[in-house]
Amino acid sequence: MRRPPGAGFLSAVLGAALLTVLVAGNAQAAGYRYWSFWEGDGGRGWTYATQGPSLFRPDDGSVQGFRFSVSQDSEDAARPRHAPAFGEICAGTPAKDGLKRVALVIDAGTAADAPDGERPPAPRTACARVAPQASTAEALAAVAKPLRYDSSAMLCAISGYPTSGCGEQVAGDSGSGGSVAASGDPGPGDAASGRGSASAQHSGDEGVGPSAGVLTGIGAVLLLGVAAVVRARRRR
Repeated sequence: MRRPPGAGFLSAVLGAALLTVLVAGNAQAAGYRYWSFWEGDGGRGWTYATQGPSLFRPDDGSVQGFRFSVSQDSEDAARPRHAPAFGEICAGTPAKDGLKRVALVIDAGTAADAPDGERPPAPRTACARVAPQASTAEALAAVAKPLRYDSSAMLCAISGYPTSGCGEQVAGDSGSGGSVAASGDPGPGDAASGRGSASAQHSGDEGVGPSAGVLTGIGAVLLLGVAAVVRARRRR
């Protein structure tokens, strides 16, 4: 059976348009560089925090973790690379009446996560001895100064790292796993600590999928292809 005139051309146009959408989607994918906040699970692993460190009030004997990385959302965020138990971290810090102990794991990530010109410090642990009602943010401040926050109280730096930037968008497949984040309590950090939870979340689907300009261009190409087929049929 003979194919109608222009059918091959239209198929090629459709194929090219589909390829453009796929390439544009990948090119537009982006993550965010920030400190995420995690709850320890008895030395067995990590769970992404559902509250920001300024709101979360850990019990005595809790393990809390922070990880700096490039991430697209909470499901893709990189965990601290080690999950030591409370006893390993706070063995050298005896209990004291009227205070609680909170074990902290601070993992600044890899060179791939680091901003240009910076080198991440080695992962470390610390045992904070703080008031019974202290938040994770207060425990962190007790052992990891200087901390840096932005104007919206998002956690930007722990122990001075990184020296600049705060939850900035990073295009492409950068980083070790990377972003961002969860809900958004306006306190030091957020559910995830940097971008609205560990970093405040950007609204909408910013940076994901092809832009309006790309889609408009694809639509124009498709219309031209259909018009060419119609003209070819009229010449028969």
